Amino acid sequence: MAGVRTSRAVPGDRVAPVFDPIDTHCHLEMLDDADAALVAARAAGVNAVIAVGMDAASSRRAVDYAQRNRDVYATVGVHPHEARLLDDTMLGKLQRLAHGDRVVAIGECGLDYYRDRSPRATQRSVFIAQIGLARRLDLPLIVHVRDAGDEAMEILGEFAEGVRVILHCFSLIEQVEECNGRGYYMSFAGNLTYKNAGDLRAAAARVRDELLLVETDAPFLTPVPHRSKDNQPAWIVHTVEKLAEVRGWEAARAAEVTTANARRAFSLDLL
Repeated sequence: MAGVRTSRAVPGDRVAPVFDPIDTHCHLEMLDDADAALVAARAAGVNAVIAVGMDAASSRRAVDYAQRNRDVYATVGVHPHEARLLDDTMLGKLQRLAHGDRVVAIGECGLDYYRDRSPRATQRSVFIAQIGLARRLDLPLIVHVRDAGDEAMEILGEFAEGVRVILHCFSLIEQVEECNGRGYYMSFAGNLTYKNAGDLRAAAARVRDELLLVETDAPFLTPVPHRSKDNQPAWIVHTVEKLAEVRGWEAARAAEVTTANARRAFSLDLL
């Protein structure tokens, strides 16, 4: 059971209570020293880390990290920025990787109309293809959405019924109740701690308890008080603390709830 146990020194951080959260979204292959980051995460009491794939190469590396570390799990997928690269050969590689016993989800995939690094029609078709892959393999789907909320929700509504959906780095603040109604997991990252994130914090307060998740998205979205540095899994504790604050909980409860949800969402207790 998650909860505050002791205080330990976290490399590069203050001495903080240990909450046992699960970082449900981290790009280990993008960290300067992933092994050192995992050591720091363990010292902070982080229960597990999910290493997320964004293309064939990063998906393979995520699987490698998971095979070498019993507290790391992997996902495989194609980020919307890379959607233009997906063909039948790559999809076949992803499907073979996804059969690994340490792979717990498909993604991240979705729509990003902010950067538009792949044509929008291609993003849509690649998103739908990965929803289909998640359905065939009975795996949850990690979804990235930026400036495309209405269309993403439309696609999910049409193609993802019965698929466990995790909305990573949740930003659909106008659609919280719809997400609650559909049973989508909503994952909050370090931007929850930012001064200008009042609307996001208000949204986090309205999510059903059983649908709450936390993540770092490391090395991105570094939480306060570390904004000038690359993010790392150990700093998930700051997001847990802020989530607890906005919901009127003790930090231990926020960690316990989100850890139980992560185990259920990704079927971690079955591995």
